[in-house]
Amino acid sequence: MIRPHPTTRRPVAMLRRVAVTAVSLALLAAGMTATSAAAAPAAAPGGKAATAGSFIDSTPVPGGFASWSELLRLQQRMNSAAERITKAAERSPNSGFAGIVADPTNRHLQVYWKGEPPASLVANARATVATKVLPAAYSQRELLAAADRLRAKAGDEITTVGPRADGAGLLVGTQDGLLGATAMAGVPVTVQTKVAAAPATRWDDTAPWWGGAAWRNATTGGGCSTGFGVFKNGNARILSAAHCGNLNNVATDPTGQAMGTVSTRNASTDTLLLSGGSGGRVFNNSTDALGNVVSEFSNQVIGASASQVGNWVCTSGAYSGTRCSIQVKARNLCINVRDFGQVCGQVQAENTTGANAVGQGDSGGPVEIVNAANTLQVWATGTNTAIDDTFTSTACTGYRPTGRVCAWRFYYEDIFSGMAGVGATGVVLG
Repeated sequence: MIRPHPTTRRPVAMLRRVAVTAVSLALLAAGMTATSAAAAPAAAPGGKAATAGSFIDSTPVPGGFASWSELLRLQQRMNSAAERITKAAERSPNSGFAGIVADPTNRHLQVYWKGEPPASLVANARATVATKVLPAAYSQRELLAAADRLRAKAGDEITTVGPRADGAGLLVGTQDGLLGATAMAGVPVTVQTKVAAAPATRWDDTAPWWGGAAWRNATTGGGCSTGFGVFKNGNARILSAAHCGNLNNVATDPTGQAMGTVSTRNASTDTLLLSGGSGGRVFNNSTDALGNVVSEFSNQVIGASASQVGNWVCTSGAYSGTRCSIQVKARNLCINVRDFGQVCGQVQAENTTGANAVGQGDSGGPVEIVNAANTLQVWATGTNTAIDDTFTSTACTGYRPTGRVCAWRFYYEDIFSGMAGVGATGVVLG
């Protein structure tokens, strides 16, 4: 896979393609110059205008729902119940919890459990949303241990590995298959072939910096996207992807305005913090049927939410722009990223229409869940890491549609594990 890189906040020139190795995902970062591009939106005079717009209402609603608000209200109830179940399971060292599927198009929450779950836990979930408890062959703890065994034995033959949400075994991504995977793991393994990973503003933002803007590594010349604002030691900092820079690298926007330096970095979660001050909003945009940007605005961040398997999410990278119709397929994955290494805490998601989800330049950019009660607001749920540029590449969209590589399958770091990796304690609210 390749990492997603900068997208919609700042003016940027052509990106350089990241070199590829045999079995990994590609990063989304990109090379760029400080020259402004014609498509870049102008900065608001006298400061930034906090104008908002809906970027999801024009997207077809799946599952027979009358509106995205209706779907998202059910998804939000599912996620609330899923969070309570997950936290309770984590507190019990012998929990049989295996996983959850929170796909609103199913109309009910699916909870997978090895053995009998606590009756009170199920009753509490059903008080929030229709819930089915289904049997699982393995607990999540057993599968995470099996994933560790398989990584130790198979190494770089694996692109991704993590527990299946139904507790039936492991989900493993490879380029060409993996003989003997079940024997090595000690549990059943579902092997996906043709999976590769590479690293994957907008264009003239100002402080306090918002998510979804383009930033330039003045030390290396590469470019990425800003993620959500987060707090560390009481200071508002800018979250982005670790593959975009090293400690003390200088960050600027594409016009050359200083954004600070890389002050904290964790390669194992592919997250970093820029020392510039951040705000509680994220850039988004509406698009036409071809994915071209129609209008740009920003949206209020109202909190953080873990994304569950089956959830519907959107991305907002500086190059590809806002992309929706994206569904979560797996979580708790460890992935091998080309020319970078192993990253854990990853979520796999796919654009269900086969169109672009993210691309080069979108690395470090936000993954968001739209608030059901007010579609002008978003929850922070992740940070773009990598795309499958080998097997799921597709036409690019957004501000830089040419000279880039984009894909419909991608990987992002869960917002909570990403923040923990850099010592952040919460997202900045708008």
